[in-house]
Amino acid sequence: MNDPHVKYRWVTCVILLVLSMILPGNVSGQTGKRAIEFPDIPGYKTLICDLHMHTVLSDGSVWPDIRVREAIRDGLDAISITDHLEYQPHSEDIPHPDRNRGYNLALESAGNSGLIIINGAEITRSMPPGHFNAIFLEDANKLLRDDILEVFREARRQDAFVCWNHPHWTAQQPDGVATLQEIHEELINGELINGIEVYNENTYSDEALRIALDKGLTILGTSDIHGLIDWMFDVPGGGHRPVTLAFASEKSPESLKEALFKGRTAVWFDNTLVGSAEFLVPLIEGSLQVESPDNKLVRNVFVFNVSDASYILENLSGFTFHNHSHVVALKAHERTLIQVKTAGSAGPLSLRFRVLNTVTAPGQHAEIEIRVE
Repeated sequence: MNDPHVKYRWVTCVILLVLSMILPGNVSGQTGKRAIEFPDIPGYKTLICDLHMHTVLSDGSVWPDIRVREAIRDGLDAISITDHLEYQPHSEDIPHPDRNRGYNLALESAGNSGLIIINGAEITRSMPPGHFNAIFLEDANKLLRDDILEVFREARRQDAFVCWNHPHWTAQQPDGVATLQEIHEELINGELINGIEVYNENTYSDEALRIALDKGLTILGTSDIHGLIDWMFDVPGGGHRPVTLAFASEKSPESLKEALFKGRTAVWFDNTLVGSAEFLVPLIEGSLQVESPDNKLVRNVFVFNVSDASYILENLSGFTFHNHSHVVALKAHERTLIQVKTAGSAGPLSLRFRVLNTVTAPGQHAEIEIRVE
């Protein structure tokens, strides 16, 4: 090592190795973590799910094991591979008469990882009625029928959960407005549809949320991924896939199914949470850990956000802040200082906020309380 050129090359190699670990292209170096994290809420476990995705067994670009590996890296609790029943563009290259094949391959790939794999398939018809996912299927092959109503009745016989996919998709709904037609009313009234996507891939629908609220349908948000999750949602750059948060009594397929049928879900996409205040309020309040080490007239309140969502709060309390305007951002996995002008008030404080990046109904947001002891 006495040759200065050798020393230079050795040092250069070390520097390049370190840079390769921290520069863009290395997920762990760039973002620190990628697993999606949300707390449990009282009485329920929060299961993070993506229940709409595709593989080469219909019109996707990857083998089912890649979907499993992506889900494990993202810290998901459950997935369903919902390849198209009727649409098989790769059939000349990959013929597979068994529509349960993707599920079986994913189940084998998941092994003992703890990832729940749900058997599913996408009913693929022109509008109306459009596309629907049937999950928790016993046998997807039995849904290959000409009569569309018989397809839904067969899903019902298998006690499947059926979701209306992307009802605002402009390829089938050119104005982008999710709209109920006569057949949808018939399916809903006959309890043959149980849920509706309010978010799909990269599009959101207030109208779909309104349909869910009016008709008692469970809301879902899905990736509908065909290519790679990292490419579609820029995970290395800090993005995340859209997911459904299901509030289940335990982590099991049976409890997940029960939560879906009971409507205990929320949707997380693009740092936005959609769902009932019944679930969003405890989810957000459970994400925040509060400390106030002093009792000064201008009180230092430290709030640590343990979730993956960065919450944007509008102050609704009777107090003003010393270091913020009426809007405060609580960044994901960070500690934020809020200096509260107490106006001489001693003892516990109650700070109320409207969470602007939530939607409980079209045009409405969740409101939370931060208690400062």
